[in-house]
Amino acid sequence: MATVELRFSALPEHVRTARLVAAAVARRAGVDEAVLDEVRLAVGEACTRAVGLHQHGGISAPVKVLLIEEEKQFSIEVGDEAPHAPVRARSAGEVLGDPDVETEEDEMGLAVISGLVDDVEVSAGESGGSIRMRWPTTPPAATFT
Repeated sequence: MATVELRFSALPEHVRTARLVAAAVARRAGVDEAVLDEVRLAVGEACTRAVGLHQHGGISAPVKVLLIEEEKQFSIEVGDEAPHAPVRARSAGEVLGDPDVETEEDEMGLAVISGLVDDVEVSAGESGGSIRMRWPTTPPAATFT
């Protein structure tokens, strides 16, 4: 299992670099060429989300991206260190105020990622969160010399 780890300052201009690195490593790992645009877009959304969470929370720690090549799959995990409050259940009769814009943007980003990637896991807690995305790989064609 080969792993590439990328850490970058939580600045929007570094998201493009993460997208390019993810696409290059995915190509090398054997992800189908037709899926590489989805990989780039999904990584861009996940990194943009993490950058936003860090900036909003005043967190100076870098955003962490793990690119993991396994036997039959390639996965990317984008991690943030922003504390995520547990979601509390609402009663049926509870009146809600105006929805939080940042929450809506966060949910929209997760919806986009879910639309691009079939296998997604989102985890969040008090010490941060992560989005793990997986794609199948095809073994490289054998070359005979």
